Amino acid sequence: MPNIQSAIKRVKKSETSREQNQSVKSAMRSSIKSFNNKVEEKDVEGAKAAFLSATQKLDKAVNKGLIHKNKAAREKARLNQKLNEVNA
Repeated sequence: MPNIQSAIKRVKKSETSREQNQSVKSAMRSSIKSFNNKVEEKDVEGAKAAFLSATQKLDKAVNKGLIHKNKAAREKARLNQKLNEVNA
């Protein structure tokens, strides 16, 4: 542990940031898994709702700087492709 007051605060702050970042990334992954489950079940309406949720979570992760915008775009394109296959 650091001895300097500002360093102690920095450790606390980085720990809380890490926990919040983990929470956002976990929610993002969970929503993608939920979407994939809906697609496997051929639940079109559920898949549409899960798709919207997943894209919102991906955009939130991009805005917080947790993932790159190109990764989010790639993930959304893949999810959209799966959604279109279910609709067809």
